[in-house]
Amino acid sequence: MKNNQNIEKIKELTDLIKKLRSPNGCPWDQKQTKEDIGKYILEEAYEVVDSIDNPNPQNLKEELGDLLFQILFLTEISAESDYFSLDDVMDGIYDKMIRRHPHVFGNIKVNSVQEVRDNWQQIKDQERGNMNNKESIFSSIPRSLPALKRAQKITSIASTCGFDWEHTQGILDKIKEELREFDEAVKKENHDNIEEELGDMLFTIVNLSRFFSVDAETALSGTTEKFLRRFSYITEKLNALGITPAEATLTQMDALWNESKTKDLT
Repeated sequence: MKNNQNIEKIKELTDLIKKLRSPNGCPWDQKQTKEDIGKYILEEAYEVVDSIDNPNPQNLKEELGDLLFQILFLTEISAESDYFSLDDVMDGIYDKMIRRHPHVFGNIKVNSVQEVRDNWQQIKDQERGNMNNKESIFSSIPRSLPALKRAQKITSIASTCGFDWEHTQGILDKIKEELREFDEAVKKENHDNIEEELGDMLFTIVNLSRFFSVDAETALSGTTEKFLRRFSYITEKLNALGITPAEATLTQMDALWNESKTKDLT
């Protein structure tokens, strides 16, 4: 009974989108293109991730609804051009999940999560026709991913081909080498070279994070949030003194920063 209700709700939402896109619907919704909705889907996906840490589950529910709406909207645009329907989308993902979980729906035996991941990648390779050229190896990684996450996925795939560091010390030595090259670029005041060398350093650090099973994007996000908490502490303390961060001296802010590090600001 519950499944039938879910199906009916999906139909109601799809019918609503069709109404918005109809000649008697909303002028703004009528003008939306696949490219427009693609940007909204990305924004909504980020908001979903942010809401996961929100203590109020209603926030996650709302953001999931926003994301679902954009997915159905994009599907409807594609259906209008006779590319595919919502049924095609659901059939496709259903069949894919069956294929990629042979240890659940088939006779494959696995003994670890890593074996599940390895099987998943092998099946993906088979689905893509086992093409071995450079473009096909990385073609599954979206260019729209955040740079750190994209870099980590690319280096992870490269490692499956044997193109990887043998140990972490090699990466640490490479970071020192890249830092020296960056320093040289700074001394020459060559902006393009500075940007390139800085990119090389970041890419190498992403490799290092992978060796320690650390998600680079998550690590940087955590540090950014820590910075925001500590700077908020600085602002509160300065406000209590009747001054703003812009009016404070660097010495004052450094002292408060060090003070914030001794506090539990989580």
